[in-house]
Amino acid sequence: MKHRSSTLMTIFIFLLSAHLFQSRAAFSTEEPLAVSDMHATAFHYFFQDGDMDFHFGNLILGSSVHGGAGIGEAFYAASRIRDGNAGDWQREWAELAGRVEARGETSLAAGHLVSARDQLLRAAYYYRLSLVSMLPDNPAFKERGAKVRELFQKGGALFDPPVEYFEVPFEGTSLPGYFRKAASGDRPVKTLLMIGGGETFAEDLFFYIAHQAHARGYNFATVDLPGQGLLPLEGMVFRTDTQAPVKAVVDVLVKRSDVDTERLIAFGISGGGLFVPQAAMFDPRIKAVAMCSAVVDARPLFATMPAALDTPEERAGWTSFHEGVVKSICWRYGVPMDHPEKLIEANEGNTFDPAKVAVPALIIVGEGEYRSLEVQRQQKIALDNFPNPSKKMVVTPSDEGASNHCVMENRALIGQVLFDWLDETLGE
Repeated sequence: MKHRSSTLMTIFIFLLSAHLFQSRAAFSTEEPLAVSDMHATAFHYFFQDGDMDFHFGNLILGSSVHGGAGIGEAFYAASRIRDGNAGDWQREWAELAGRVEARGETSLAAGHLVSARDQLLRAAYYYRLSLVSMLPDNPAFKERGAKVRELFQKGGALFDPPVEYFEVPFEGTSLPGYFRKAASGDRPVKTLLMIGGGETFAEDLFFYIAHQAHARGYNFATVDLPGQGLLPLEGMVFRTDTQAPVKAVVDVLVKRSDVDTERLIAFGISGGGLFVPQAAMFDPRIKAVAMCSAVVDARPLFATMPAALDTPEERAGWTSFHEGVVKSICWRYGVPMDHPEKLIEANEGNTFDPAKVAVPALIIVGEGEYRSLEVQRQQKIALDNFPNPSKKMVVTPSDEGASNHCVMENRALIGQVLFDWLDETLGE
């Protein structure tokens, strides 16, 4: 009897430990938060300005694992930026981009294709970073945006097989995107379509997880949807029926002979955590969805964000960098840039119904982001109501540097969680 009791206790401890690993943040000793500051960080990286520090630690340092940035040159550029100063930020990343671009062109002219590829791709990303906090009426915005695409295509063409640039016909115009084949040939293989959120360019998403997808035998595809990249310059801002442009993207992908239409997966980060499951409600060609994290209803989430809640007096104290970031988000949602409070009403009806998402579903959320009561509430609604038994939520831990919004600071961990789940759910 004693032996049986001991065995049962061992099994109980094992099961409890496994549960804690999957959702350790639910038992965090830190107090839950009533606000949802998507640009909050778990710890300090370099800058005192919180918004600038978020972008440096997540968009820049986080991308280094996939070749988006070099640590030494990134810290050099950061050392020349006054805290919170938008002009300094925009200048230093553009100047660094120019130096790296020159190295890439030198290698390309000499026939050193791998060196050229790596330098040109990094230069493209640095030009992209120089756009953070820049307003669209700045002539440099469109010029540098075009430079991002030019250099990314030039560098991407040097992969084997090359990264393909493609355009998705949509409502009389087109959505720009990239496709990286898993291998040469036309054999149909599993394909990951990645969708970003309120501030992303398609190029960002390549540096987020494309390398990990390729290493595991996946095709990788990503696009700019209305509201993303340079599309707001054409008047294409965010909308509440994002399933329409995503459907147009899927229409293009399923026509490719190298896409296994039975293993087409959509993965969304930030606002993509709404766009992807919303698309899956209407499109059975999407066979599984993953979200980092789930946004069941964008309106109440925006209603907890400091940027939309600050008074005019509080806004007067914003740094030029933070002000530029917030105004840029307003522009992408089609609201007056001086009225960020209107972001709340702009997201009225921006929802998805988890009960109508029939496919396997994975939620990933960083421990720091999960402290938000509204984030917790929405993850619970999604997880409780997804009907497919192959559903799961993983809260990634702060003590592994995997705490912030979209967990951009530990992309290797995201890859492990996502692709291990996909292997277990859809098969290798």
